[in-house]
Amino acid sequence: DSQDRITSHLSGLFFRTINLLENSVEPVYVYDGKPTSLKMKVLEVRKEKRENAKIEWESAIERGDLVAARKYAQAALFLTRDMISESKKLLETMGIPYVQSISEGESQAAHLASKGDVWASASQDWDSLLFGTPQLIRNLTITGRRKIPGTDRTIEINIEQIILKDALDAISITREQLIDIGLLIGTDFNEGISGIGPKKALKNILDNKNIEGVIKQGKIKIDFPYEEIREIFQNPEVTDDYTIKFEKYNDQKILNLLVDEHSFSENRVNNVIKRLRKVKEKKKQKSLDKWF
Repeated sequence: DSQDRITSHLSGLFFRTINLLENSVEPVYVYDGKPTSLKMKVLEVRKEKRENAKIEWESAIERGDLVAARKYAQAALFLTRDMISESKKLLETMGIPYVQSISEGESQAAHLASKGDVWASASQDWDSLLFGTPQLIRNLTITGRRKIPGTDRTIEINIEQIILKDALDAISITREQLIDIGLLIGTDFNEGISGIGPKKALKNILDNKNIEGVIKQGKIKIDFPYEEIREIFQNPEVTDDYTIKFEKYNDQKILNLLVDEHSFSENRVNNVIKRLRKVKEKKKQKSLDKWF
């Protein structure tokens, strides 16, 4: 914006949300809470990668390589506390509910879905299934053709729906065994076993029932606290202290936040507000139609 502050988190959230609403999807956003000690190790690795990407970005800018600069700029992105706070403020002005997790956002979203408070979890993270979400939606906001990183080729990305029970039944395993398969491959809490992919992990668990059985075979060395990580997935720390209610949007507060505070185009913001109004009017009309 005019003060050189990053605003991509606000523009992305703003336009993504109105697109979802126009397609009859009512989003409930879930924010991560405090990471576990095991997750902190993973976050430290990610932080180091972002710092390296920033160095590469600066180098690419200096030599005028805009393609490389764009690539490394995306890899260097991260959310600050202020960004998270601003995004919550934006959702409040739009009347969109959000839930603050105690710990993992994926576990809280899975909890909401398991209780029937939301229809499904929407995430790119396969750990959502390990946390027990009955239904996972992937690629919800990134459908269409996307470029494969580091190449000139593109692929078609479509929305995926994974129903946990159907997936487990299809390969004759339990959710507990799915967690052990995930641990062998790698999760947000562990690196996994070198040389073990989905097929080998599935075979090992089918043949040996669980990780304990795999260890007894003596062919694979487990050097991470699998019992502790398994417990995180089976009994995650979640909260029931939330309210899911879609409120009326406040057009003036939206303008104040985006236009006055962050120098967004007033015309573009007003166009989205008009789209919001149409969505609300359409929903109100549907509610009235039920009585006739």
